[in-house]
Amino acid sequence: MRNRLVLQGITQTFEDGGVKRTILDKLDLKVAEGELVAVMGPSGSGKSTFLSIAGALLEPTEGEVLLDGASIMGKNKQDISDVRLQQLGFIFQSANLIPYLKVEEQLMVVAKLAGTDKNKAEKRIDELLDTVGLSHRRKAYAEKLSGGERQRVAIARALMNDPAVLLADEPTASLDAERGLDIVSMIARLVKEQGKSAVMVTHDERILPLCDRVLFLENGKLVHH
Repeated sequence: MRNRLVLQGITQTFEDGGVKRTILDKLDLKVAEGELVAVMGPSGSGKSTFLSIAGALLEPTEGEVLLDGASIMGKNKQDISDVRLQQLGFIFQSANLIPYLKVEEQLMVVAKLAGTDKNKAEKRIDELLDTVGLSHRRKAYAEKLSGGERQRVAIARALMNDPAVLLADEPTASLDAERGLDIVSMIARLVKEQGKSAVMVTHDERILPLCDRVLFLENGKLVHH
């Protein structure tokens, strides 16, 4: 089984008042196709930095990130932005939907950015809204949706360009327990069905049984407990 996301020897340091601080220290991670990995750790342990590097939002001080076997290091701004658009899907704590767009338009924006043919994009939108159970809400504006529905739109949007890797940052933080479980079980199911590699940063222990592996970020490295 291939690893769609690989982080090798990731080190991130920065200067703080003349003192060099190490946030991530030769961190390694491989996430296989169809696997959902949860990452936990206290505030300040470097989870956001880790996710930013995995999501091509931040270049590490040292180390390498591979998506589908190809390194994303040393690319120019345009190429990196294409990588984020084509190969990565992001799901955030709040759904971050655009207020004045309908559900179907939220997804179309992503397709347009990627230059996808309109007919192909419409077909993909139909499929995804059906998959996340929101076909009946396709013409609704973001403000008319419940928290759980918003997160389902965010999942569909993250999958729109068929990325290799899904990255979720506290996706249940704004939801009650039942909706949180629904959202994570949906992410886990879609990751398996569509052969993605997924990483979810979370504080929510209730959803850990739905993940294939749980890792803790400690002293700049990912460890099993």
